[in-house]
Formats: sequence, C-alpha cells, structure tokens
Amino acid sequence: MPLSWWRLEQEALPELEESLLWKLQQLGIPRVAIRYRPEQPSQRQLVAWLPEADWPEPERRRLVEALASLAEPFGLEPAPVRWERQDDEDWSLSWKEHWEPDPVGRRLLILPAWLELPPEHADRLVIRMDPGSAFGTGSHPTTRLCLEAIEELALERGDGGPAPAGLAGWQVADLGCGSGILGIAALLHGAARVAAVDVDPLAVRATRENAAVSGFQDRLAARQGSVEELVPLLTAGPADLLLCNILAPVIEALCPAFSTVLAPGGVGLLSGLLVHQAPRLEGVLAGEGWHAELAAQQSQWGLLRIWKA
Repeated sequence: MPLSWWRLEQEALPELEESLLWKLQQLGIPRVAIRYRPEQPSQRQLVAWLPEADWPEPERRRLVEALASLAEPFGLEPAPVRWERQDDEDWSLSWKEHWEPDPVGRRLLILPAWLELPPEHADRLVIRMDPGSAFGTGSHPTTRLCLEAIEELALERGDGGPAPAGLAGWQVADLGCGSGILGIAALLHGAARVAAVDVDPLAVRATRENAAVSGFQDRLAARQGSVEELVPLLTAGPADLLLCNILAPVIEALCPAFSTVLAPGGVGLLSGLLVHQAPRLEGVLAGEGWHAELAAQQSQWGLLRIWKA
C-alpha cells in the first residue's frame, strides 16, 4: 500500500521552539521543519511528518501531551496541534517554497542552496545551506544571537576592510553543531579550521553536507559525540573560539570540560539559554575559572561570552 503520513502543525512559540525540536528528535521524529518568512520572524510554524502506520491515534495523543508539557516551565499555554493526513511526498521538497534569503547582522546572508544570490545582497557573506532536520536554520533567536556575536567578534579583531579576517588563523570548536551554520559563519570570517560535534547523527550529516555546499568541506571536520570527541579533532590544541548553542542545563553539565577544548586566551560564545538562567550559569562558570557576561539578548533568550584572564 502507498505510504501515508500524518502532518503535525503547531505554532512555534519563541520560548519553546528549541525545546520542541529537541523533543521531536528525542522521540525519533526527524522529519521536522520550522516555517517562517524573514519579514515576519516572530511568526513561526512547527511542521512534522509522521508515518501513519507508526502513529495511531493513542500514540498521537501521547505525543501532543509530551509537547504540551514543554510549556509548563515557562508558564505558557501550549499552542493547539493540528493534524492532517496526506499521501506520500518528498517532505524535504514540500516546504522549500517557504524559504527565502535571510540577512543576519551587518554582513551575513543565509541562502537556501537551491536559490540564486539576490543582487541586493551581493556584498554579504553567504552561508549556503540545505535546511533539513538538524537544528540551526538561522530562524531561532539563539542561532541569530550566535551569528551576530561571531560577526561582532570578527569586526572587533579585524581591520575594517571589505573581507573580514578578524578570526584569521583561529581554530574553532563547535559543540552541538546542529546544521553547522555557526562553524560556517566562523570560516567566512577568516577562521582556519572548525572542529564540530553533535550527539545526533543527523546533525553530523547535515553539518558535513552544508560545509560542502558552502565550499568548506576541507576545513570543517564533524563527528558524532559530545565534548570529549572534540579533543582529537582539535589538531592544533585547544580552540581559540568555542561555539555552544545548546540548552542551559546541558551547558552547565558540560562546562567542566570547557578547559579541555578552549584555550585560556580564547573566547566562548554560549547560547541556548534564557536570560533568567544567565546568573546561575555565570556562577557555575566562575567556579570553573571562567569570566562570563551576558553579551546579548533577543526577547527572552541570551548569549554569554566567556574567557579567562
């Protein structure tokens, strides 16, 4: 019989977007997309495709309950879930129509691989990528905070010329790389090499594919695993820059190992945290010998910059 699907649709509240994507991945649902348009960045739609044979009504009801529970820590009412049955299709193609060139910060542009570079953005640094199931398409505030922080760091250290090289020669560690978008941005700003890891094999594959699309396959190495897998990838010793866009409790659990992958004179950019979680993280990081400051925020999301004196 032809394969049929259930399509789940739900408004992706900004506070919950990252948690929703994480939860669906944990439940073995990789066919996921966040729909949005750059001119309406606050209006995001979560879409997931589930094989009909594997998701009868009781299982779908339990899934809705699991997603609703993610709203409780934020004191939010979960958005209603809509289900639609549809015949087999290539899900990765069905939502390409919703992606457009997306300017970020002063000089970056996220460009879906199947689109031509618009003339009005010809002077931007282009991150070409094929958005897929891995987190990090550039739509989420935590990803944008990281991209803008990479740009600001490069501009701080650069000479202001048209080709930013503020990270020239730097080795970068990307912990929880998702789609690879942050590592690619660092390479566009002059970094020499990126070592990337993620516990999700789909994310590792997406990172490798997006690095190839952007022409950086020889300078970005990706491997499945957590912080301990970064060490052998960092062939020149601890990194000059650590990128870490993951949930605050995971950052807290992993930060004792940061000194193994980030040089004492290096800089860390940590996102994925809510602003109200920053003070606790700052204290935990201080206990590990790191200075930390809330360097940027967007809505309720924040970015910490860490370093050692």
